[in-house]
Amino acid sequence: MLASSLFGYTELDKILPIAKKLGVTSLDVWPKVHGNQREQLNEMGEEKFVELLSRYDCKLDCLTQYPLGPFGLAEEMRLAKRLGCQTIVTGSGGPKGLQGVELKSSIREFIEKLKPHLELAQECDVSIAIENHASSLLDSPDSMRWLFEMRPSDRFGIAFAPYHLEQDEEMLGKLVRDVLPCIEVFYAWQHGKGCMQAQPKQDERFQLPGRGSLDFTPLFRELIKGDYRGWIEIFMHPFPRGIPIAEDLQEVFDLLSESKSYVDRTWQAAQKSGL
Repeated sequence: MLASSLFGYTELDKILPIAKKLGVTSLDVWPKVHGNQREQLNEMGEEKFVELLSRYDCKLDCLTQYPLGPFGLAEEMRLAKRLGCQTIVTGSGGPKGLQGVELKSSIREFIEKLKPHLELAQECDVSIAIENHASSLLDSPDSMRWLFEMRPSDRFGIAFAPYHLEQDEEMLGKLVRDVLPCIEVFYAWQHGKGCMQAQPKQDERFQLPGRGSLDFTPLFRELIKGDYRGWIEIFMHPFPRGIPIAEDLQEVFDLLSESKSYVDRTWQAAQKSGL
């Protein structure tokens, strides 16, 4: 899968040839501020959007919608149904900074409030995945485990983002194992040197798999053991949001090709080490 947010506000007809060249057949479309491909979909209309994707042997398989939040996805789910899209990613929102009993209770309340929306997700044949995001309700290993334990539907899951967690391979591997049945999207994304302030591009790109210090092998090993069938998405955030990860599209291709090669090699190594 290729996240259009990696390209900022780049036009879809420039992104899709790169996706095809990389052998990517699934697209994750984001709205502003991270990209504007969701707005491009609206502007060109659903029919032209589907025709454009078909021209490059690609499908819309994920919509990421943080602006709408988990309780505002009704029309997006209906759009996903029309376009054959399987997954919508969003955030949990607050409250933040909770621990222990208070956190567990808030996770339970969040799930209860979400149940009517999961009924619509079932009707639309789509899954809602909540990213574990810093400064949100779902931001810690405990919150992720409780969400998994309490989830009322297999239409509800987690978009697993290593970036937002402690960069400890052993801990992350165990967490993957603990919540794997509800992981819908796995971001091949590490913290590196962060993404919240301006820094040299080479430092910014330590978020990409294979560039920073995080070894994804233990995480992939757990995905393989659990027969993971969801998405693995190469990911990073440029700064400021809305710009592509490189100004030149050939350089974007080179960066993604390098990261994809790392993911492929590491997945194969994880398979062998798990035998």
